Amino acid sequence: MKTAGGGHVAWRFVLALGGLAILLLLSPGIGTETRLVGLADAWRSALGWSMDREALARKPFVDLDGDGVISLEEERRFRDLARHIGFEQRFARSVLALQVGATLALCGAAFQILFRNPLATPYTLGLASGGALGALLAVNLGWSAVWWGISTLSLASFGGAVGVVAAVMLVSRGPRRLTSNELLLAGVTIGLFCSAMMMVVTALSSERVTFTMVRWMMGSLETITAAQAAGLLPLVLPAWVALVVLSGALNQYRLGDELAASRGVEVGRLRFIVLIVATVAVAGVVARCGPIGFVGLVVPHIAYLLFGRDCRIVLPACAVLGGAFLIVCDWASQLAMGIAGTITGREMGSAVLPIGVVTAVVGVPIFLVLLRTRRA
Repeated sequence: MKTAGGGHVAWRFVLALGGLAILLLLSPGIGTETRLVGLADAWRSALGWSMDREALARKPFVDLDGDGVISLEEERRFRDLARHIGFEQRFARSVLALQVGATLALCGAAFQILFRNPLATPYTLGLASGGALGALLAVNLGWSAVWWGISTLSLASFGGAVGVVAAVMLVSRGPRRLTSNELLLAGVTIGLFCSAMMMVVTALSSERVTFTMVRWMMGSLETITAAQAAGLLPLVLPAWVALVVLSGALNQYRLGDELAASRGVEVGRLRFIVLIVATVAVAGVVARCGPIGFVGLVVPHIAYLLFGRDCRIVLPACAVLGGAFLIVCDWASQLAMGIAGTITGREMGSAVLPIGVVTAVVGVPIFLVLLRTRRA
């Protein structure tokens, strides 16, 4: 099958997968403190290869006794440090970014198809507002416990996000099934109500709580270990599988409810399944990382441009492109503060620009360019 541009879709998809693999291979060497641990250092430590001791002697905080010679103990200590920074921090962030980006892009495309609206996003039904309201209430009430490695804030955010969509689905029940546009409006309305409640709670909150929530709303990919980065997978993997399996039915759904039903698609059941799996996945992302914007809006349109409109192709492509997009944005968020420190002469240390800021700065011009391309 070929795209409108004449390129083979299969080759484009293979290239996208290859690009994503290259990004993951490079990720142990990109981040903060690259002067201390570079790409070669991270991979040498992981593979057990010998280190360049002359290069180590020139690195900060390695030659602890200052004699210009790297001892076996100093090399061992640096090897452990390089493995930790390269893989437990940088690679883990990229794995988390891959999961989050793939989920937001895939669910964004699914919502655009479900509501037949090119401006729909994973947060269209008020998921972000509900999750933020739940998190804000948790912070205000002082809920700081951790259950099974999951913070109360994350649980409250997940519950708020799922609760909003549950409210939307309750509103949609009745003698007459709501159309896609009416369902969309119901979600937007309930989301606005949650935003209003957030303003009320924020107005009654302390400065510390307000600052905490502002930072949370900017999104974060902070993680501690690779195992914790993979902890999101049980929530998002079922959505990936379900949406790809349902891609054929979604192709028929795009043509209209009546035509899809005439071709054997149970429209109500399809809409319900897509809403449930996408809601759980996006709620998990919001609970873990906060709301990260523009990925679910911009990436599907890039995928449409490169791979066409066939859901069987464009949905897996959205997952690949979304993961790659957020990995690159995360690199930019880590490197931006270092560049700013160099320009201003200030020491930024390991400070990282919030990922939501970067996705907005990158996503807005890309989306405007895509609009011009479509018009042309």
